[in-house]
Amino acid sequence: MTQETVHAVTPLVRVQDLSVRFAGTPPVHAVNNVSFDLAPGEVLGILGESGSGKSVTLKTLLRLLPERKTKITGRVEVDGNDVLSLQGRALADHRGGVASMIFQDPALALDPVYTVGQQIAETVMRHEAISKSDAMTRALEMLELVRIPSAKRRLENYPHEMSGGMRQRAMIALALACRPKLLLADEPTTALDATVQIQILLLLRELQQEMGMGVIFVTHDIGVAVEVSDRLAVMYAGSFVETGSVRDVIRDARHPYSKGLLAANLVGAVPGTRLDAVPGAPPPLNALPEGCSFAPRCAHAEAACHASPLPVWTGADGRWARCVQASRTETLAKAEGQR
Repeated sequence: MTQETVHAVTPLVRVQDLSVRFAGTPPVHAVNNVSFDLAPGEVLGILGESGSGKSVTLKTLLRLLPERKTKITGRVEVDGNDVLSLQGRALADHRGGVASMIFQDPALALDPVYTVGQQIAETVMRHEAISKSDAMTRALEMLELVRIPSAKRRLENYPHEMSGGMRQRAMIALALACRPKLLLADEPTTALDATVQIQILLLLRELQQEMGMGVIFVTHDIGVAVEVSDRLAVMYAGSFVETGSVRDVIRDARHPYSKGLLAANLVGAVPGTRLDAVPGAPPPLNALPEGCSFAPRCAHAEAACHASPLPVWTGADGRWARCVQASRTETLAKAEGQR
């Protein structure tokens, strides 16, 4: 899908100034003023270190966070519905029917006391007025769709009777059983070996294209993000610091954090040499620094980086980066071109 197509259609997902706070002393600022759109059929990859707020963002789209300990502000729309105002039956219909999620660890997400077939059939029966027999037929179709060998026999398997790769495929089948418009994938290949990981990634991309779903894919692996995504959003300390097409971000990253992630990659690395890793660690989310949260780790930090609001560099096709250095570089380039 081209960027022109992405921005010409009505968004499937529209998130505006989303912030998520968890109760505490002081409170944890897990997500901070995040905004993005997702078009139908588009795949957005959210890339960042563990603890950057990626999974919290996905769970907010399904309202899976504990309400007593969570304060959510901003606006979240999925398929034209205000997700933050959904209650009762409408919220239950949203989960699984409109938006569905593949979790990090299927061994924990799948119920150990029910067979895989029972769990998929139960989901279908909850969202569609069909019999148990028809629901089991759908469950079989979904297991075949995700290419589980001997799918009919696997219907009777409990999660612990399946390998990690099989469980992950069963989780994908469960997530897709009601044909959702939006699929949320929370690092679904983290626990898999490299060979199975590639198989799952290719399968997800193929199913996404066949079903025309919008997908938000969370990962800390650049290779995975490039394999499945149309656009990338780089997330750090609860905020998006750069977004753009995969090609633009990979070839010409503008934020120092994005550049650091790309540099700390085994692809092209010389054996026996140290990777150019990002120094330090992310700040605690209950004590974020003023201005740019990445400034304490950034080799290019200056006084302006510790002030708010930070300047935003913007490019073509909705691309942008929130960085003093990126904005200054663009200003200097424009001035040089006018001479």
